Amino acid sequence: MILLVHPFGNANVRAVLAAFDRSDRLAKFITTLGWSNTSPILQALPEKLRAEMMRRGYDLPHYKIRTHPVREIVRQLAAKVGLDWLTQHETGWASIDRVWTNLDRVASDYLEENHARLKIRGVYAYEDCAARSFGGGRELGLRCIYDLPIAYWETAQRLLRSEAERYPDWEPTLGGTRDSEEKLARKTRELDLAEIVICPSAFVLDSLPEKARREKRCVVAPFGSPPPRPHAPDNIHSPLRILFAGALSQRKGLADLFAAMKLVKTTGAELVVMGSVILPMQFYRDQFAGFINEPPRPHDAVLRLMTTCDVLVLPSIVEGRALVQQEAMACGLPLIVTRNAGGEDLIVAGETGFLVPPGSPEAIAEKIEWFLRNRDKLPG
Repeated sequence: MILLVHPFGNANVRAVLAAFDRSDRLAKFITTLGWSNTSPILQALPEKLRAEMMRRGYDLPHYKIRTHPVREIVRQLAAKVGLDWLTQHETGWASIDRVWTNLDRVASDYLEENHARLKIRGVYAYEDCAARSFGGGRELGLRCIYDLPIAYWETAQRLLRSEAERYPDWEPTLGGTRDSEEKLARKTRELDLAEIVICPSAFVLDSLPEKARREKRCVVAPFGSPPPRPHAPDNIHSPLRILFAGALSQRKGLADLFAAMKLVKTTGAELVVMGSVILPMQFYRDQFAGFINEPPRPHDAVLRLMTTCDVLVLPSIVEGRALVQQEAMACGLPLIVTRNAGGEDLIVAGETGFLVPPGSPEAIAEKIEWFLRNRDKLPG
């Protein structure tokens, strides 16, 4: 039986949970906020509220979910009312870092108290939420399975620090450049304690230290894809709609995409940027004024937007395997992506899209020009 720990439960976590539950191997899922989709209370709510609540719902029986919600509730509320000191990086009581590490502590305590009763034989945990539960698990003789959703921190730090030098104004959007030594040491300990390492892409596998690749069982397990969706018919006389989807960060290569758009000489392209802002919107407008901003939205609405676009561009610097690549392909979009986006295996050059080198606006612009000249190669 497996104890699985994750604070939020994204699409991939849900798939892992479903697989363990179907095979009757899930002992307990420990998370922050969550409930069973079969809850009578949930079913009795008005439709709009129920749809919102089901974003934290799971297709699991209620007795397999254990929640520890306080910090996550405070984090969500603090973001809405502007109490930034509560969510300050690493130090804020309700920072994302504290949410992860506190849940790790909760999982470790639960494991110690309940492993024998639930016949738990393994712990499945994710980066930043595994050090204590893996430590406790190893003392109990349990298997520790480490799901690493993004490049290992040593590789990520090297790449992101290079970007901070290349684009100093974008440094606040990069994320990991400000991680403390304590946090990085915790990541190292997590990998040291793991017996099995699950990587979503070859890029993540290659980012691991050679010693870990040699001594641990390392598995590449790509994310699944949503079912295909019909794409809106293409009109060659309308602008080529180029989609960027993800946080508005140079970790995902947005500065390079903005620079590429300025290099595109052929007319007839428009850039749609969908995702959460990290800096004030005016910062992004100052970098490249001519983009259409689309705010974050529920998953189904993201897919609907994708069907109205023509090409996904994701020139990421550091990723694991950006799921938006497969979501876009399911909606009929070809890709312009870097290997660092984790989807190298998705690309058949000239058919499903193109790989470009990370940090190369010129290469991005060249491929956008190719699509502008070859509108007949697009779906629809």
